[in-house]
Amino acid sequence: MARLQDRIALITGAGSGLGLATAKLFAAEGAHVVLNDLNGEAAEAGAAEIREAGGAASFVQADVTDEDQVRAMAEAVGKIEGKLHVLVNNAGNLMRSDFRHMEDADWERVLNPHLWGTIRVTRACFRLLTAAKGASVVNLSSIMATQHLRQLSAYSTVKAAIAGMSRALAVEFAPYNIRVNYMCPGFIPTGLTNRYTDHPQVSQALLTQTPMRRFGTPDEVARVALFLASDDSAYTTGEGIMVDGGMSLNLA
Repeated sequence: MARLQDRIALITGAGSGLGLATAKLFAAEGAHVVLNDLNGEAAEAGAAEIREAGGAASFVQADVTDEDQVRAMAEAVGKIEGKLHVLVNNAGNLMRSDFRHMEDADWERVLNPHLWGTIRVTRACFRLLTAAKGASVVNLSSIMATQHLRQLSAYSTVKAAIAGMSRALAVEFAPYNIRVNYMCPGFIPTGLTNRYTDHPQVSQALLTQTPMRRFGTPDEVARVALFLASDDSAYTTGEGIMVDGGMSLNLA
């Protein structure tokens, strides 16, 4: 039997990149996947692609920075079976800026989708997660939670906050049979990071500091998410897994 057979999984930011790769893999493993994205057309296209491949998928267009839209999304998910087995909080953005020049509005543009989005979606879905009587929350942190590059202070801050919140919620949610873990991807070529991975000099510098000497793929990140979402990690909670080819061991 597939590892997520007959389970409901909600993935935010699933219109492209890591979210879409995760949605496709979860569906292949038997889950009914609900793809969320701010770009409703991208989420709809991803769900259609999964269904064409024989999987079960639906989509919900919602902005995770909007409380009302998040609540409506949770209600839509609840109409499927009244429960949610897996929640992957993946929605976010990437903004480069020198700390000295960042105004409150700049910080909010990063804090809102990453940190507040994770908080809002998890809070709105808590009842559904509890109803599953054995659920898993997988939050997307980053290698930048502990390793740092110039002009990414806001991104590093929110990703560190997500890691800390995941550990706290692992303790708080354990009595409800909800596990909470997080992943810390390195530089995975997607629309979010291609300014780094596609740049000849920058990519070479990054690969020089990566022991495996290559960038990872969205599918490789998705497979770690699958481990954390499935019963393969049934006794694992509050943990963060680096998915970075060893870069965090070597980055100065």
